[in-house]
Amino acid sequence: MANYARLPVTFERGEGVWLWDDQGERYLDALSGIGVCSLGHSHPNITKALCEQAGKLLHTSNLYHIPQQAALAERLIALSGMETAYFCNSGAEANEALIKMARLYGHQKGIDLPVIVVMESSFHGRTMGALSATGNPKIQVGFEPLLPGFIHIAYDDLDALEAVSNNKSIVAVLLEPIQGEGGLNIPSADYLSGVRSICDRNKWLMMLDEVQTGICRTGAWFGYQHDNILPDAMALAKGLGNGVPIGACLAKGVAASLFQAGSHGSTFGGNPLACSAALAVLETLEKMQANQHVTMVGELLRNGLNEAFEGKSHVKTVRGQGLMIGIELDRPCTELIGVALENNLLVSVQAEKVVRLLPPLIINESEIEQLVSAVSSLVNTFCE
Repeated sequence: MANYARLPVTFERGEGVWLWDDQGERYLDALSGIGVCSLGHSHPNITKALCEQAGKLLHTSNLYHIPQQAALAERLIALSGMETAYFCNSGAEANEALIKMARLYGHQKGIDLPVIVVMESSFHGRTMGALSATGNPKIQVGFEPLLPGFIHIAYDDLDALEAVSNNKSIVAVLLEPIQGEGGLNIPSADYLSGVRSICDRNKWLMMLDEVQTGICRTGAWFGYQHDNILPDAMALAKGLGNGVPIGACLAKGVAASLFQAGSHGSTFGGNPLACSAALAVLETLEKMQANQHVTMVGELLRNGLNEAFEGKSHVKTVRGQGLMIGIELDRPCTELIGVALENNLLVSVQAEKVVRLLPPLIINESEIEQLVSAVSSLVNTFCE
């Protein structure tokens, strides 16, 4: 089907931050498969885990106990401060689980039509629940009627959240710690803690979409850890499997026990192969002290870009946290994706004017220098 506008390239192999196409050309991957391949390509630890598990057992279903799933749940709970875990196959599915949890919570409180507060410019996935929660009308066109039960308000605006607090049907707030698809929008320092306080006061669930920010992408295991808070539930995917499809929903407190036998499920979710890959990802990130590394190279990347763009009026700002970087230009620049490809560089553009960089977390200082040089040359040539 024609639902992808594919770029004119076919990749055959990868190693670290590099990809090679079927013509033997090498590309610097500053997108990581849209924030997925955090350990880069062909990481030996992931290859080993997959090969060993594939030689034993791929799938049994969740009708039975899965030791790898239990081990992964325990590890994620220890890292996050959550209490329970549910496994699925993608970020959209993880967010669907959050939406269902919120509605269960509402019905248990006697609310017939539970409402979830969500944010403008957000992105939560393309399944109908996640699409309805998403704050981007452009990708919703043609799929109406959207699901009811969502109120969209401005992101990074505590007053807007307070303004809807008299609505007795609200049961939860769902938001991203940093909006990725919406243009790398980073909230003010007190925003997440403010949301947490408002949720506590109103007995709402605070639900975080950590699909892109989670698993060390921002220099912490999870984006909320920069703010010293705990959500009631969160969604994970992308970097958790380094390319093997896996999603997770973690919860604590009242949210931890909302799902009971038969209330939700997934045929493939949390199978032995996917969980083995995710366990290898977490173990590798811990051994490489990923958060310290990401914080260090992320600062190098931002400083390098700021220096390269100093005095350039076409660059409005370079913003980001860890290795989640946005370069906002003063003009639409979606065609930069194709121009970058012609220059053996992989990037994306969000919100029409923001060049997004999500390089593998294993990127080293030398590769950061190459990335700064390539991106600054690309942007300056395009704009000048």
